Amino acid sequence: MYLIIIKNGTVIDHRKQGLKLLSFKVDSLSHRTEWQEIDGRHGSIDMGTTFDIRKPTAVFLLQGEDHLDYNLLISEAYELFSTEDEIEIIDSRQPGKVWSVKVSSVFEPEDITPRSGKLTIEFTAAFPFASSLGSTLDPLTFDSDKWQVAQGMLPSDDLSYRHKTTHFRIYNAGNVTIDPSMDMPLNIQYKGASNNLVIRNKTSNQAVSYTKKTGSSDVIKFEGLRHLKNGISIYADTNRGYINLLPGWNTFELTGTMGSFEIEFDFYFFYRG
Repeated sequence: MYLIIIKNGTVIDHRKQGLKLLSFKVDSLSHRTEWQEIDGRHGSIDMGTTFDIRKPTAVFLLQGEDHLDYNLLISEAYELFSTEDEIEIIDSRQPGKVWSVKVSSVFEPEDITPRSGKLTIEFTAAFPFASSLGSTLDPLTFDSDKWQVAQGMLPSDDLSYRHKTTHFRIYNAGNVTIDPSMDMPLNIQYKGASNNLVIRNKTSNQAVSYTKKTGSSDVIKFEGLRHLKNGISIYADTNRGYINLLPGWNTFELTGTMGSFEIEFDFYFFYRG
């Protein structure tokens, strides 16, 4: 058991810095439910639930060759976990899931012997879900080293995130709805001719549209809440909508296409645990 630590784009193996992982735990989701009381009515009205931050905790053993070496390891640990930006951590037991975190506790080794100690570090995950290591445009096979078992995946032959027809399905393998309004990346790209293009998710009953024409070489991108044509904003010429992807299969329908085209969906899956 160990953690893969990604800091400023660099992958770090903490075992090479004298840190042995003793435990890594992620707390459960913390529910934030808003209740509204109304005079003359029994109980309260459920106004909806969101989830609070998460607090993953890692416990390491530092073991040096002697007292001086032990103190050097402490300095290296302080350097490793002192950062102003988020770092990414991957539990080797679930190598297909990534947590984006910041260190949120003061950490100081608890000495066990003059050359060893135990270091407990509490992280904060501002976004309460783990994301998949791979995106939908990565190879959807275990050989790619981006996926794991128990990740909701189907056989790769059943999955496609590029289509050239007006009716197709998109699979969200996570157990969290992909919602661009929650800063969850969802990039939809359409390349080809169209007139009043409409992309509709019939499962979530949402649609995004572009009211003008495109040519065969034009590229329309709906990048989260941004709407672009050949890299230039077209937000004013759209319905200002966006698409959510519910867990499981989502059925899509396109209207306004002209001739041959290709549409692709690029996103990560998100998990509650």
